[in-house]
Amino acid sequence: MPKKIPQRMCIGCQNMFNKRELLRIVRTPEGDILLDNTGKKSGRGAYICSNMECFKKIVKTKKLEKALKTTIPEEVYENLKVHFHEE
Repeated sequence: MPKKIPQRMCIGCQNMFNKRELLRIVRTPEGDILLDNTGKKSGRGAYICSNMECFKKIVKTKKLEKALKTTIPEEVYENLKVHFHEE
């Protein structure tokens, strides 16, 4: 039987993807907002696909703030934006 691949939903476009294809943004128990490349950091996570349109959408609609249940400083969005321009 083949191993099951975990699926997660992008908070921007609401499409399901393989967990490995998405970026995980995590709010740590200390309250820091980080990009989780390992997918293993503890804390509340939200997933986003690497589409720039999805990124713009989550900034505009504040979906990331709702998903992580916290207010997000502007510099966090700036740090994330750099990651989207790399791809």
